[in-house]
Amino acid sequence: MAEIDAFAAIADRNRRHLLEELRRGPKSVNELAGGLSVSRPAVSQHLKVLLDTGLVKAQARGTKRIYAISNAGFLKLNLWLDQFWSA
Repeated sequence: MAEIDAFAAIADRNRRHLLEELRRGPKSVNELAGGLSVSRPAVSQHLKVLLDTGLVKAQARGTKRIYAISNAGFLKLNLWLDQFWSA
């Protein structure tokens, strides 16, 4: 399976919306789906892409999965972008 590029992942406006929501705090798929005009399964697919890039992490709580921002994933993006500021 090909590695998913984090920049390609955040190019999608729905995924950016999910990241903005998760920046406010951890949420379940149902909580995240309420703010989008796409189906719950589509939200789950977008979250899978964000999980695969390492930008989001998930934790099981009972029957729910709670999603949150992964600081380690964003650190990689920051390190890559920082190289252009010192050029």
